[in-house]
Amino acid sequence: MTMTMWHPFFSTLARYNVWATERLLANVAVLSDEDYRRDMGLFFRSIHGTLNHLLVGEHLLWYRRFSEGVSPTLALDAEVEHDRARLAQRLREGAARWQPLIDSWAPARFDGVLGYTTLRGQAATLPFAATLAHVFNHGTHHRGQITAVLTALGQPSPELDMVYMLQQEAS
Repeated sequence: MTMTMWHPFFSTLARYNVWATERLLANVAVLSDEDYRRDMGLFFRSIHGTLNHLLVGEHLLWYRRFSEGVSPTLALDAEVEHDRARLAQRLREGAARWQPLIDSWAPARFDGVLGYTTLRGQAATLPFAATLAHVFNHGTHHRGQITAVLTALGQPSPELDMVYMLQQEAS
């Protein structure tokens, strides 16, 4: 991909992240607190645990690595927000912050590297664009887990394929 193609690609991923997060949270909001916090065998146990992990990973770790060049030390399974309404709001706010950040980068930035410190305290340098793609892919992965839990609980699951967002935008 050329430098000039990175921005539209990541702009689409950022829009998708906002769109998919909103759709998922709307479906999660109707759950009882018991179902919301029930251990469903996910890596982060429950829907609540998985949403907390998304807040930690996507917004408190990776966003700060990309936006500020700092690497906070947080456990990936940390419950940083117990209140489910506040957690949902923080996820919405966090998702909305990616687009302005992407818009602020010069095209050459996407072809560079991202230096950061891993959670084990080791220095790491990875390709900038591929690592940014990881952040959005990671969110897609965990939203998919949550939709499977919604189905297992007998609840409606939102359609989160990106093509539906693109079709919605085109209409």
